[in-house]
Order: sequence, then structure tokens, then C-alpha cells
Amino acid sequence: MILLKSERLYFRPLGVEDVDLFVQLLRRNRDFWTVHEPRHPESFYTREVQLEKLAEAQAQLKLGKEYSWGIFLSDSNELIGSISIYSIRRLPFSSAYIGYSLDYSKTMQGFGTEAVTAALRFAFRDFGLHRMEALVSPRNLASIKVLEKVGMQQEGRLRQNLFINGVWEDHFLYSMIEDDF
Repeated sequence: MILLKSERLYFRPLGVEDVDLFVQLLRRNRDFWTVHEPRHPESFYTREVQLEKLAEAQAQLKLGKEYSWGIFLSDSNELIGSISIYSIRRLPFSSAYIGYSLDYSKTMQGFGTEAVTAALRFAFRDFGLHRMEALVSPRNLASIKVLEKVGMQQEGRLRQNLFINGVWEDHFLYSMIEDDF
């Protein structure tokens, strides 16, 4: 099990014991997160579906294709979000994407920046990746701020890249290479 730590947070893979808390987090942030990601069917917000997703994440971990963690406050052990390094590609690419979600009540407090920094540190220093990428909606100003604050650079705009809530949405592509970290 790969654990990460930062100043105020710790990160660990979610287990069966966390599913109920994670479902609560998803339900609490449904409207907040749906602005920037596809609307999920009601079944997505159930224990059963999240147990399936947990098993899928564990299978991806075993294949070396994805690392996913819950984000927890160190002082209270409260689950406040999740972060993943996914679509991992080995040489000749040695790259992956980073994605993250924070509880609405925990935004604008530096937790996103802290979490992304910790995940990038793992990706570059511990896992040995060369390049990390992130896709972000041009309307997601808070996430853009996080990516820029950690030093990721905008490389361009991917036109009509993701189908979100009935509309093809553009996304910015951000990246960082290990030498920039």
C-alpha cells in the first residue's frame, strides 16, 4: 500500500471500510462536481457501484496503470477528496495524467495545491515518471489556479475533448516534466 503525506494531509488507497464515507462525499458534492464532469446516473452514488469502482481501481493498481488515493485531513482523519495518477504509460512515454476532486467545503484553503504537489512528488521522485499531464475545463478557474501554482504549464486547448452533460467541452492541457518539479 502506497501512502503519501504532506503538511496537513495524508493520502491512502480507499478500502472497503471507506466506501460509505466516499459515497457521502460523492453525494454531498454531486452538483458542485457535475459542472466539470459528466453527470452520473443515480446508481453511481450507491455503495454497490462504488465497491465495483474500488475493485476496478485495485485491478488498475496491480497492472501498474493507476494509483488512486483518498485525501484525508491529518488532524481529524476526515475524507475530503480523492486524487489519482492514471493512464500511466511506460517508456518511451513515461507519463501519466493527474486528476483530483475536493469537497466543496474544503476548497480555497490550499488543500488542492498541497494534494497535487504530493502526488507530483510521488510521480516524479518515487515512481520515476518523466511527464505529468492534466486536463481542465476552461471554466474551472480554481483548478487552473492549482495547476499553475504547482508549476504546471498550459500547452494548449483541446477542442471538444470531453462530452459533459450533453455538450462537447473544450479542455486545457497542462503539463509538467520532472526537471521542472
